[in-house]
Amino acid sequence: MVGSNAPKKPKPMSKKNLTYFEGRLLEERRRVLKELGHHGETFGPNATGDSSDTAAYSFHMADQGTDAMEREKAFLFASQEGRFLWHIDQALRRLYRSPDTFGKCHQCGEDIAFDRLDALPHARYCIDCKQREENAKKG
Repeated sequence: MVGSNAPKKPKPMSKKNLTYFEGRLLEERRRVLKELGHHGETFGPNATGDSSDTAAYSFHMADQGTDAMEREKAFLFASQEGRFLWHIDQALRRLYRSPDTFGKCHQCGEDIAFDRLDALPHARYCIDCKQREENAKKG
């Protein structure tokens, strides 16, 4: 039994689980693209839905403030969704390029818990490493 104390190589995720997480990522991607499309309507040339030349202009200052706030809020949501889409695309690239390491923590190399990946299929860190990263940012 020479070498029985050697560290064992981590086992890759099963094909069934890889297929499941691919579906979860693609589902999230479709949802985000749909949301971004909805937000795109807010920023389009006819954002108010009226085609007249004065449609983009409110007549009352309070209306102008409300319109500006709504556009800013929509932009914020769109930019958050855009970042989320980028993370999803990165996870899909990892899954397709190196399926044997998908679901492994980028910090410690351990498996990321199934429940964590199910909730955040784009997760790159196990919960312990992510918590350490968050604590380091705070302090």
